[in-house]
Order: sequence, then C-alpha cells, then structure tokens
Amino acid sequence: MKENTLKQEKMFLSPFAFKSKDTVGRIRAEAPCPMRTDFQRDRDRIIHCKAFRRLKNKTQVFFSPEGDHYRTRLTHTLAVSQVARGIARVLSLNEDLTEAIALGHDLGHTPFGHSGERILKELNPKGFKHNVQSGRVVDILENDGIGLNLTREVVDGIINHKLDCTPKTLEGKAVSFADRIAYINHDIDDAIDGGFITLDDIPKHLRELLGDTSRDRINTMLKSIYNASNGKNTVEMEDDVHDATMQLRSFLFERVYGDKTFRDEEERAKRMLTALYEYFMSHPDKMPEFYVKRMEVDDKHTVLCDYISGMSDMYAVNTFTEIFIPKNWKL
Repeated sequence: MKENTLKQEKMFLSPFAFKSKDTVGRIRAEAPCPMRTDFQRDRDRIIHCKAFRRLKNKTQVFFSPEGDHYRTRLTHTLAVSQVARGIARVLSLNEDLTEAIALGHDLGHTPFGHSGERILKELNPKGFKHNVQSGRVVDILENDGIGLNLTREVVDGIINHKLDCTPKTLEGKAVSFADRIAYINHDIDDAIDGGFITLDDIPKHLRELLGDTSRDRINTMLKSIYNASNGKNTVEMEDDVHDATMQLRSFLFERVYGDKTFRDEEERAKRMLTALYEYFMSHPDKMPEFYVKRMEVDDKHTVLCDYISGMSDMYAVNTFTEIFIPKNWKL
C-alpha cells in the first residue's frame, strides 16, 4: 500500500530528496490513489499516453536508419530513465519522481530529432523549444486537450531538463545529467556502428579518463556524481570528469552532428517541414479537428507547432507525400 512507500521514503531517503508527501499537487485536485504515490501515478500516466508511444518512431540521431539497432527517441528515453534511476539510487533520492521526469522529458520532441527542433524554431516567430513543448504536451495536449494533470514537481523537471535550465528538485537535476550521459554515450555507439567515426577518433585523453566503452564511460560518470554529491544538497560531477564529459559532447557536435551527411539530411527535413508549415498556415482547416479547435484558444503558430512537433518521422513523410506528391491517375 501507499503508506508503506511513504514510510520507506521517510526512513531511507536522503534529507535532500523530495518526498512524495511534500508534493504541491496538480493543477486540478484529484482523489488520492490508495496504492500509488502521486509520482508513481505520474509515471504510469506518461507511459500510457499517446505522445510516449509516438517516440518509438521519432529520430534520435539517424533519420529512418535501415538497421534495427540504432537508437530512437523512445530507446533514448528509456536509457535516460535507467541512468537517472541509477543516480537517484546511489544518492538516496526519490526514484519514482526521477523516473517520471525521465520518461516525460522528451514527449514534446519533434520528428527528425534536433534538426526538427531547429527548423520549427526558425519557422515560429515565438521560437520553439522541445523541453517547453514537453510541458505543453503533459499540461494541455494529451487526453484530447485536458492534459495528464501531473504533479508540478514532475512538470518542472520535464521543462527544466536541458543543460541551460535549473530544475527545482535534485531529482530533476539527476535527469538533466542522465540525459547528457545517455545521449553522449549511445550516440557515440551509433556513430561508430554507422561508420561516421572510429573509437580512435575520440581524443586519447578523454578515453583514458572516461573509458573506451559506453559501459566504462557511464560507470565513470556515475561514480563521479556519487563522489561529488553524496551526502550533499546537490547533484554534480567532479570537475575533471565534468570537463571531459563536456569535451566529449563537443566532439560529438563537431564530428557527428556536424557531419555533411547529417547536414544534407537536415536540409531535406527543412524543406519538408517548411512546406508542411506553410501549407497548414494557409489551410489550417486541413489539420485534424483537434488542432482546428485549438486555434480558438491559441494562436496559429502555436497550434502548427503542436501538430507538427507531435508527428512521428513517418507521419510527417506520409503527410508531405499526401499533400505534395502527385498520385497515379486511374483511367
């Protein structure tokens, strides 16, 4: 029962962990669940929502890869959840809160990965950020416009998971670190498997400090967080490991994300998403009825971003094809 969980949190969690009983609650009050804490309920709501299921067909790095083993936005999310729970466990933080934030952190991500995000940011005069959109998904768009009604702590962690943000809870900070740890390491693996880089391309001093494999690098990073944060009101890495991690991140941006292949694919995605954006700007009535009705509440640019950011890669391609590619005539 829930009371056992609350007692265990009081007995075993760090004094700096956020306890389930201390939640400020939801936008709309609900009757409590006798079995689950509010954060456990949030985790379950996220897993069962439509936006979570769409992540399986959204790009992480490689656009529509032919191999079965490249990461998608969903497998990235699961990796973040696993790493974040590992951080929470060793620091005696609230694993349920941590997991809920991790599972929801990318629900607002666009098709075609960060390329799609950059494109929508250019098209929308108000800009676009996937972390803010993730908050919009859980607060407004899911459940036919009533949202998931999550606790404010989970929503805060979702919106503030990016490097330049500051979550209010240590659990949110654990997810922010886990996001970087996960994508740095699995994107390296995918880039090596895809033939874009070799292990020897990674600077030697980074391999010597962090390790040659994802397993070794993740262990080094998690141990560093434990060494720097255990018993303290913080989640951080030791300086040398943090500096090496950020250098490895910069290496990825330069050698992988900046590769000509990705730039060419981004240009194709830009032409496609721009065409869709302009078409629905001129023909808003052609969007699904849900989004047409949203324009009674929100401006057209916001609704267009809601619609397009919610598309999977293949749904975007199919929608573009349906609108712009001539069909064979049956005579």
